Amino acid sequence: MNSYERTMKRLRGDPVDRPPNFNIMMTFAAHYVGQPLSRYYLDHRVLCEANLAVLQDFDLDVVQAISDPYREAVDFGVDVVFPEDGLPVRKSPLLVDPTDLSKLKPPDPATGRRMSDRLAAVRSLSEQVRGEVPVMGWVEGALAEAAVLRGDSALLVDLYDRPDYVHELLEVCVEVGVAFARAQVEAGADIVGMGDAIASQISPEMYREFALPYERRIFAAVHDVGALGRLHICGNTTHLLDLMPQSGADVIDLDWMVDVRRAAEVFGDYPVICGNFDPVAIMLQGTPEQVREAALYCLRWGGPRNISGAGCEIPDGTPHENLFAQARALREFGR
Repeated sequence: MNSYERTMKRLRGDPVDRPPNFNIMMTFAAHYVGQPLSRYYLDHRVLCEANLAVLQDFDLDVVQAISDPYREAVDFGVDVVFPEDGLPVRKSPLLVDPTDLSKLKPPDPATGRRMSDRLAAVRSLSEQVRGEVPVMGWVEGALAEAAVLRGDSALLVDLYDRPDYVHELLEVCVEVGVAFARAQVEAGADIVGMGDAIASQISPEMYREFALPYERRIFAAVHDVGALGRLHICGNTTHLLDLMPQSGADVIDLDWMVDVRRAAEVFGDYPVICGNFDPVAIMLQGTPEQVREAALYCLRWGGPRNISGAGCEIPDGTPHENLFAQARALREFGR
């Protein structure tokens, strides 16, 4: 059973030899192949090399064109600095004043410098592993993109003071997200992930108004072109558990702060939970036995279709022995 078959059967609830492993690897993957982070972010060839290397060596079941939250933002015109071997830094928001929205020009995924690089990554990965390993693209959720363009603090104030303005901004962001998602599926993505991190910082009422409708539109577009959707919201989303399944996502990542047993009770059979042991305290700093126990706990209580993965990105410097321990735990659970 190859990774593509394993994943699709797991999503359908069919028997598999072992649960799939959907760990997110970015900084870890770049350094694993001896490349500085800037090249991983800016050169799709390095991203592909890194993904294929960790896929093989750590028994992953997905290759992912995920890198950083600034793909769309840079093509909108946000000034982002990429240190040689450090995380990218946004120098300043693009929409310093609300009136700047009238000047905002939505980028074209096919011609935007960074968005087209992600399309190239998806295309390359698809050419190499399609039908054997799921290929996952990535977009920013409309609210997450609005936060990058406007600035987190300013946007959170706008939710109270300028709700109509926020919806106007979200309309621009969601249309770019829909176009980018469709383009990645056309390039060969089987799954499109969506990051909407700032959503964990707002109330259920605000999530229902400012995040959920736009998540639905992107995932509906993904489904319309024949792919699956994966929702990733960093942080504690316990207060959003009854709303997140309404996004239309097929897979929902849960960060480690969320009680996976409670989430499984709320979600039922679908959508599928991915996660959610602590990537730092367990995977980075724990022992192989702690990793094993945490992975098995999530599989036992995360629902009958649970997909294994840490609650968020695998940290740089994670001991290889801990990644191998997770892989062994999945085989053990399969038996």
